[in-house]
Amino acid sequence: MSIEDYGGGQTAQADVLVVTTNDVPGHQVTQVIGEVFGLTVRSRHLGSQIGAGLKSLVGGELKGLTKTLVETRNQAMERLVEQARARGANAVLMMRFDVSEAADVGTEVCAYGTAAVISRS
Repeated sequence: MSIEDYGGGQTAQADVLVVTTNDVPGHQVTQVIGEVFGLTVRSRHLGSQIGAGLKSLVGGELKGLTKTLVETRNQAMERLVEQARARGANAVLMMRFDVSEAADVGTEVCAYGTAAVISRS
């Protein structure tokens, strides 16, 4: 697996900047649009479940699960950006992830933050 399988985030060419901070140095917030979020629920297939169960007996990283969670977070983030863009934002401030179990059948991942329009100071 490559480094791309274990991480995520934006490219340098992103048209909607997503940050975990309240503001962006060198920029001012000119308009707050409001809360935006991207949500996805994923389940693992039976083979993955069995493999993870066996691996948990001996310990170590569950690489298949790690890859699935990275893909899930990235999809939630993409949906967050799509919603912000559709509402006219060029930034999402204070982005966070929330992860929970969804009815014992999958993992729910929600990326959320505050959509805003920012400009250079």
